[in-house]
Formats: sequence, structure tokens, C-alpha cells
Amino acid sequence: MKVLFICNQNENRSKTAEELFKDRFDTKSAGLFNETPVNASELEWADKIIVMEDIQRSEIAKRFPKQYIQKQILCLNIPDIYHYNQPKLIKLLKSEISKLL
Repeated sequence: MKVLFICNQNENRSKTAEELFKDRFDTKSAGLFNETPVNASELEWADKIIVMEDIQRSEIAKRFPKQYIQKQILCLNIPDIYHYNQPKLIKLLKSEISKLL
């Protein structure tokens, strides 16, 4: 399964998730508000899109309405308070992913 993780900057949460689950899924990560934001082809590539907060799901709906309708977008509800590969973030990601996938 191809899983695209999305957060605001693709520096901490989604980047950690991409690394953490790369042995379990075919993973990529992207940001919405960085220099190279997620694009339509990345969204089309994914079987599942996982955002960290509902605001990101809303932003995808605004920017990419076609892909938004076609894809399942799941939200982990993980706030932007963690650093890359922080142990608490890793624990939270594992817990939330096990509930969803």
C-alpha cells in the first residue's frame, strides 16, 4: 500500500512517519506550507493519504478538489508540537496508525 503522510512543513511529523513506516508501506511525505508543497501527482500516487491535523485535510480539499473526492484522507490528530524522530512522536504515530491501518 502506498501511503502519503502530510503535515505543514514536512520537517517533523510527516517526515518521521515516512521513515517510521517505510518497512511496512511504500511511503512518501510532503508539506502544505513549505517551499515545495504537495502536488496533484503525489496525491494521485497514494492509496491512502494521512494528515496530521484536520486543517490539512481542509487545505487539500481547497487546493485539490478532484483528488480530495477520489482519495481516502485519514487524520491522526497529532498537533505540531513535536520534533523530528522525537520518542513521544514515534510512540504516538505507532499508536494512531495501528488504529487506522
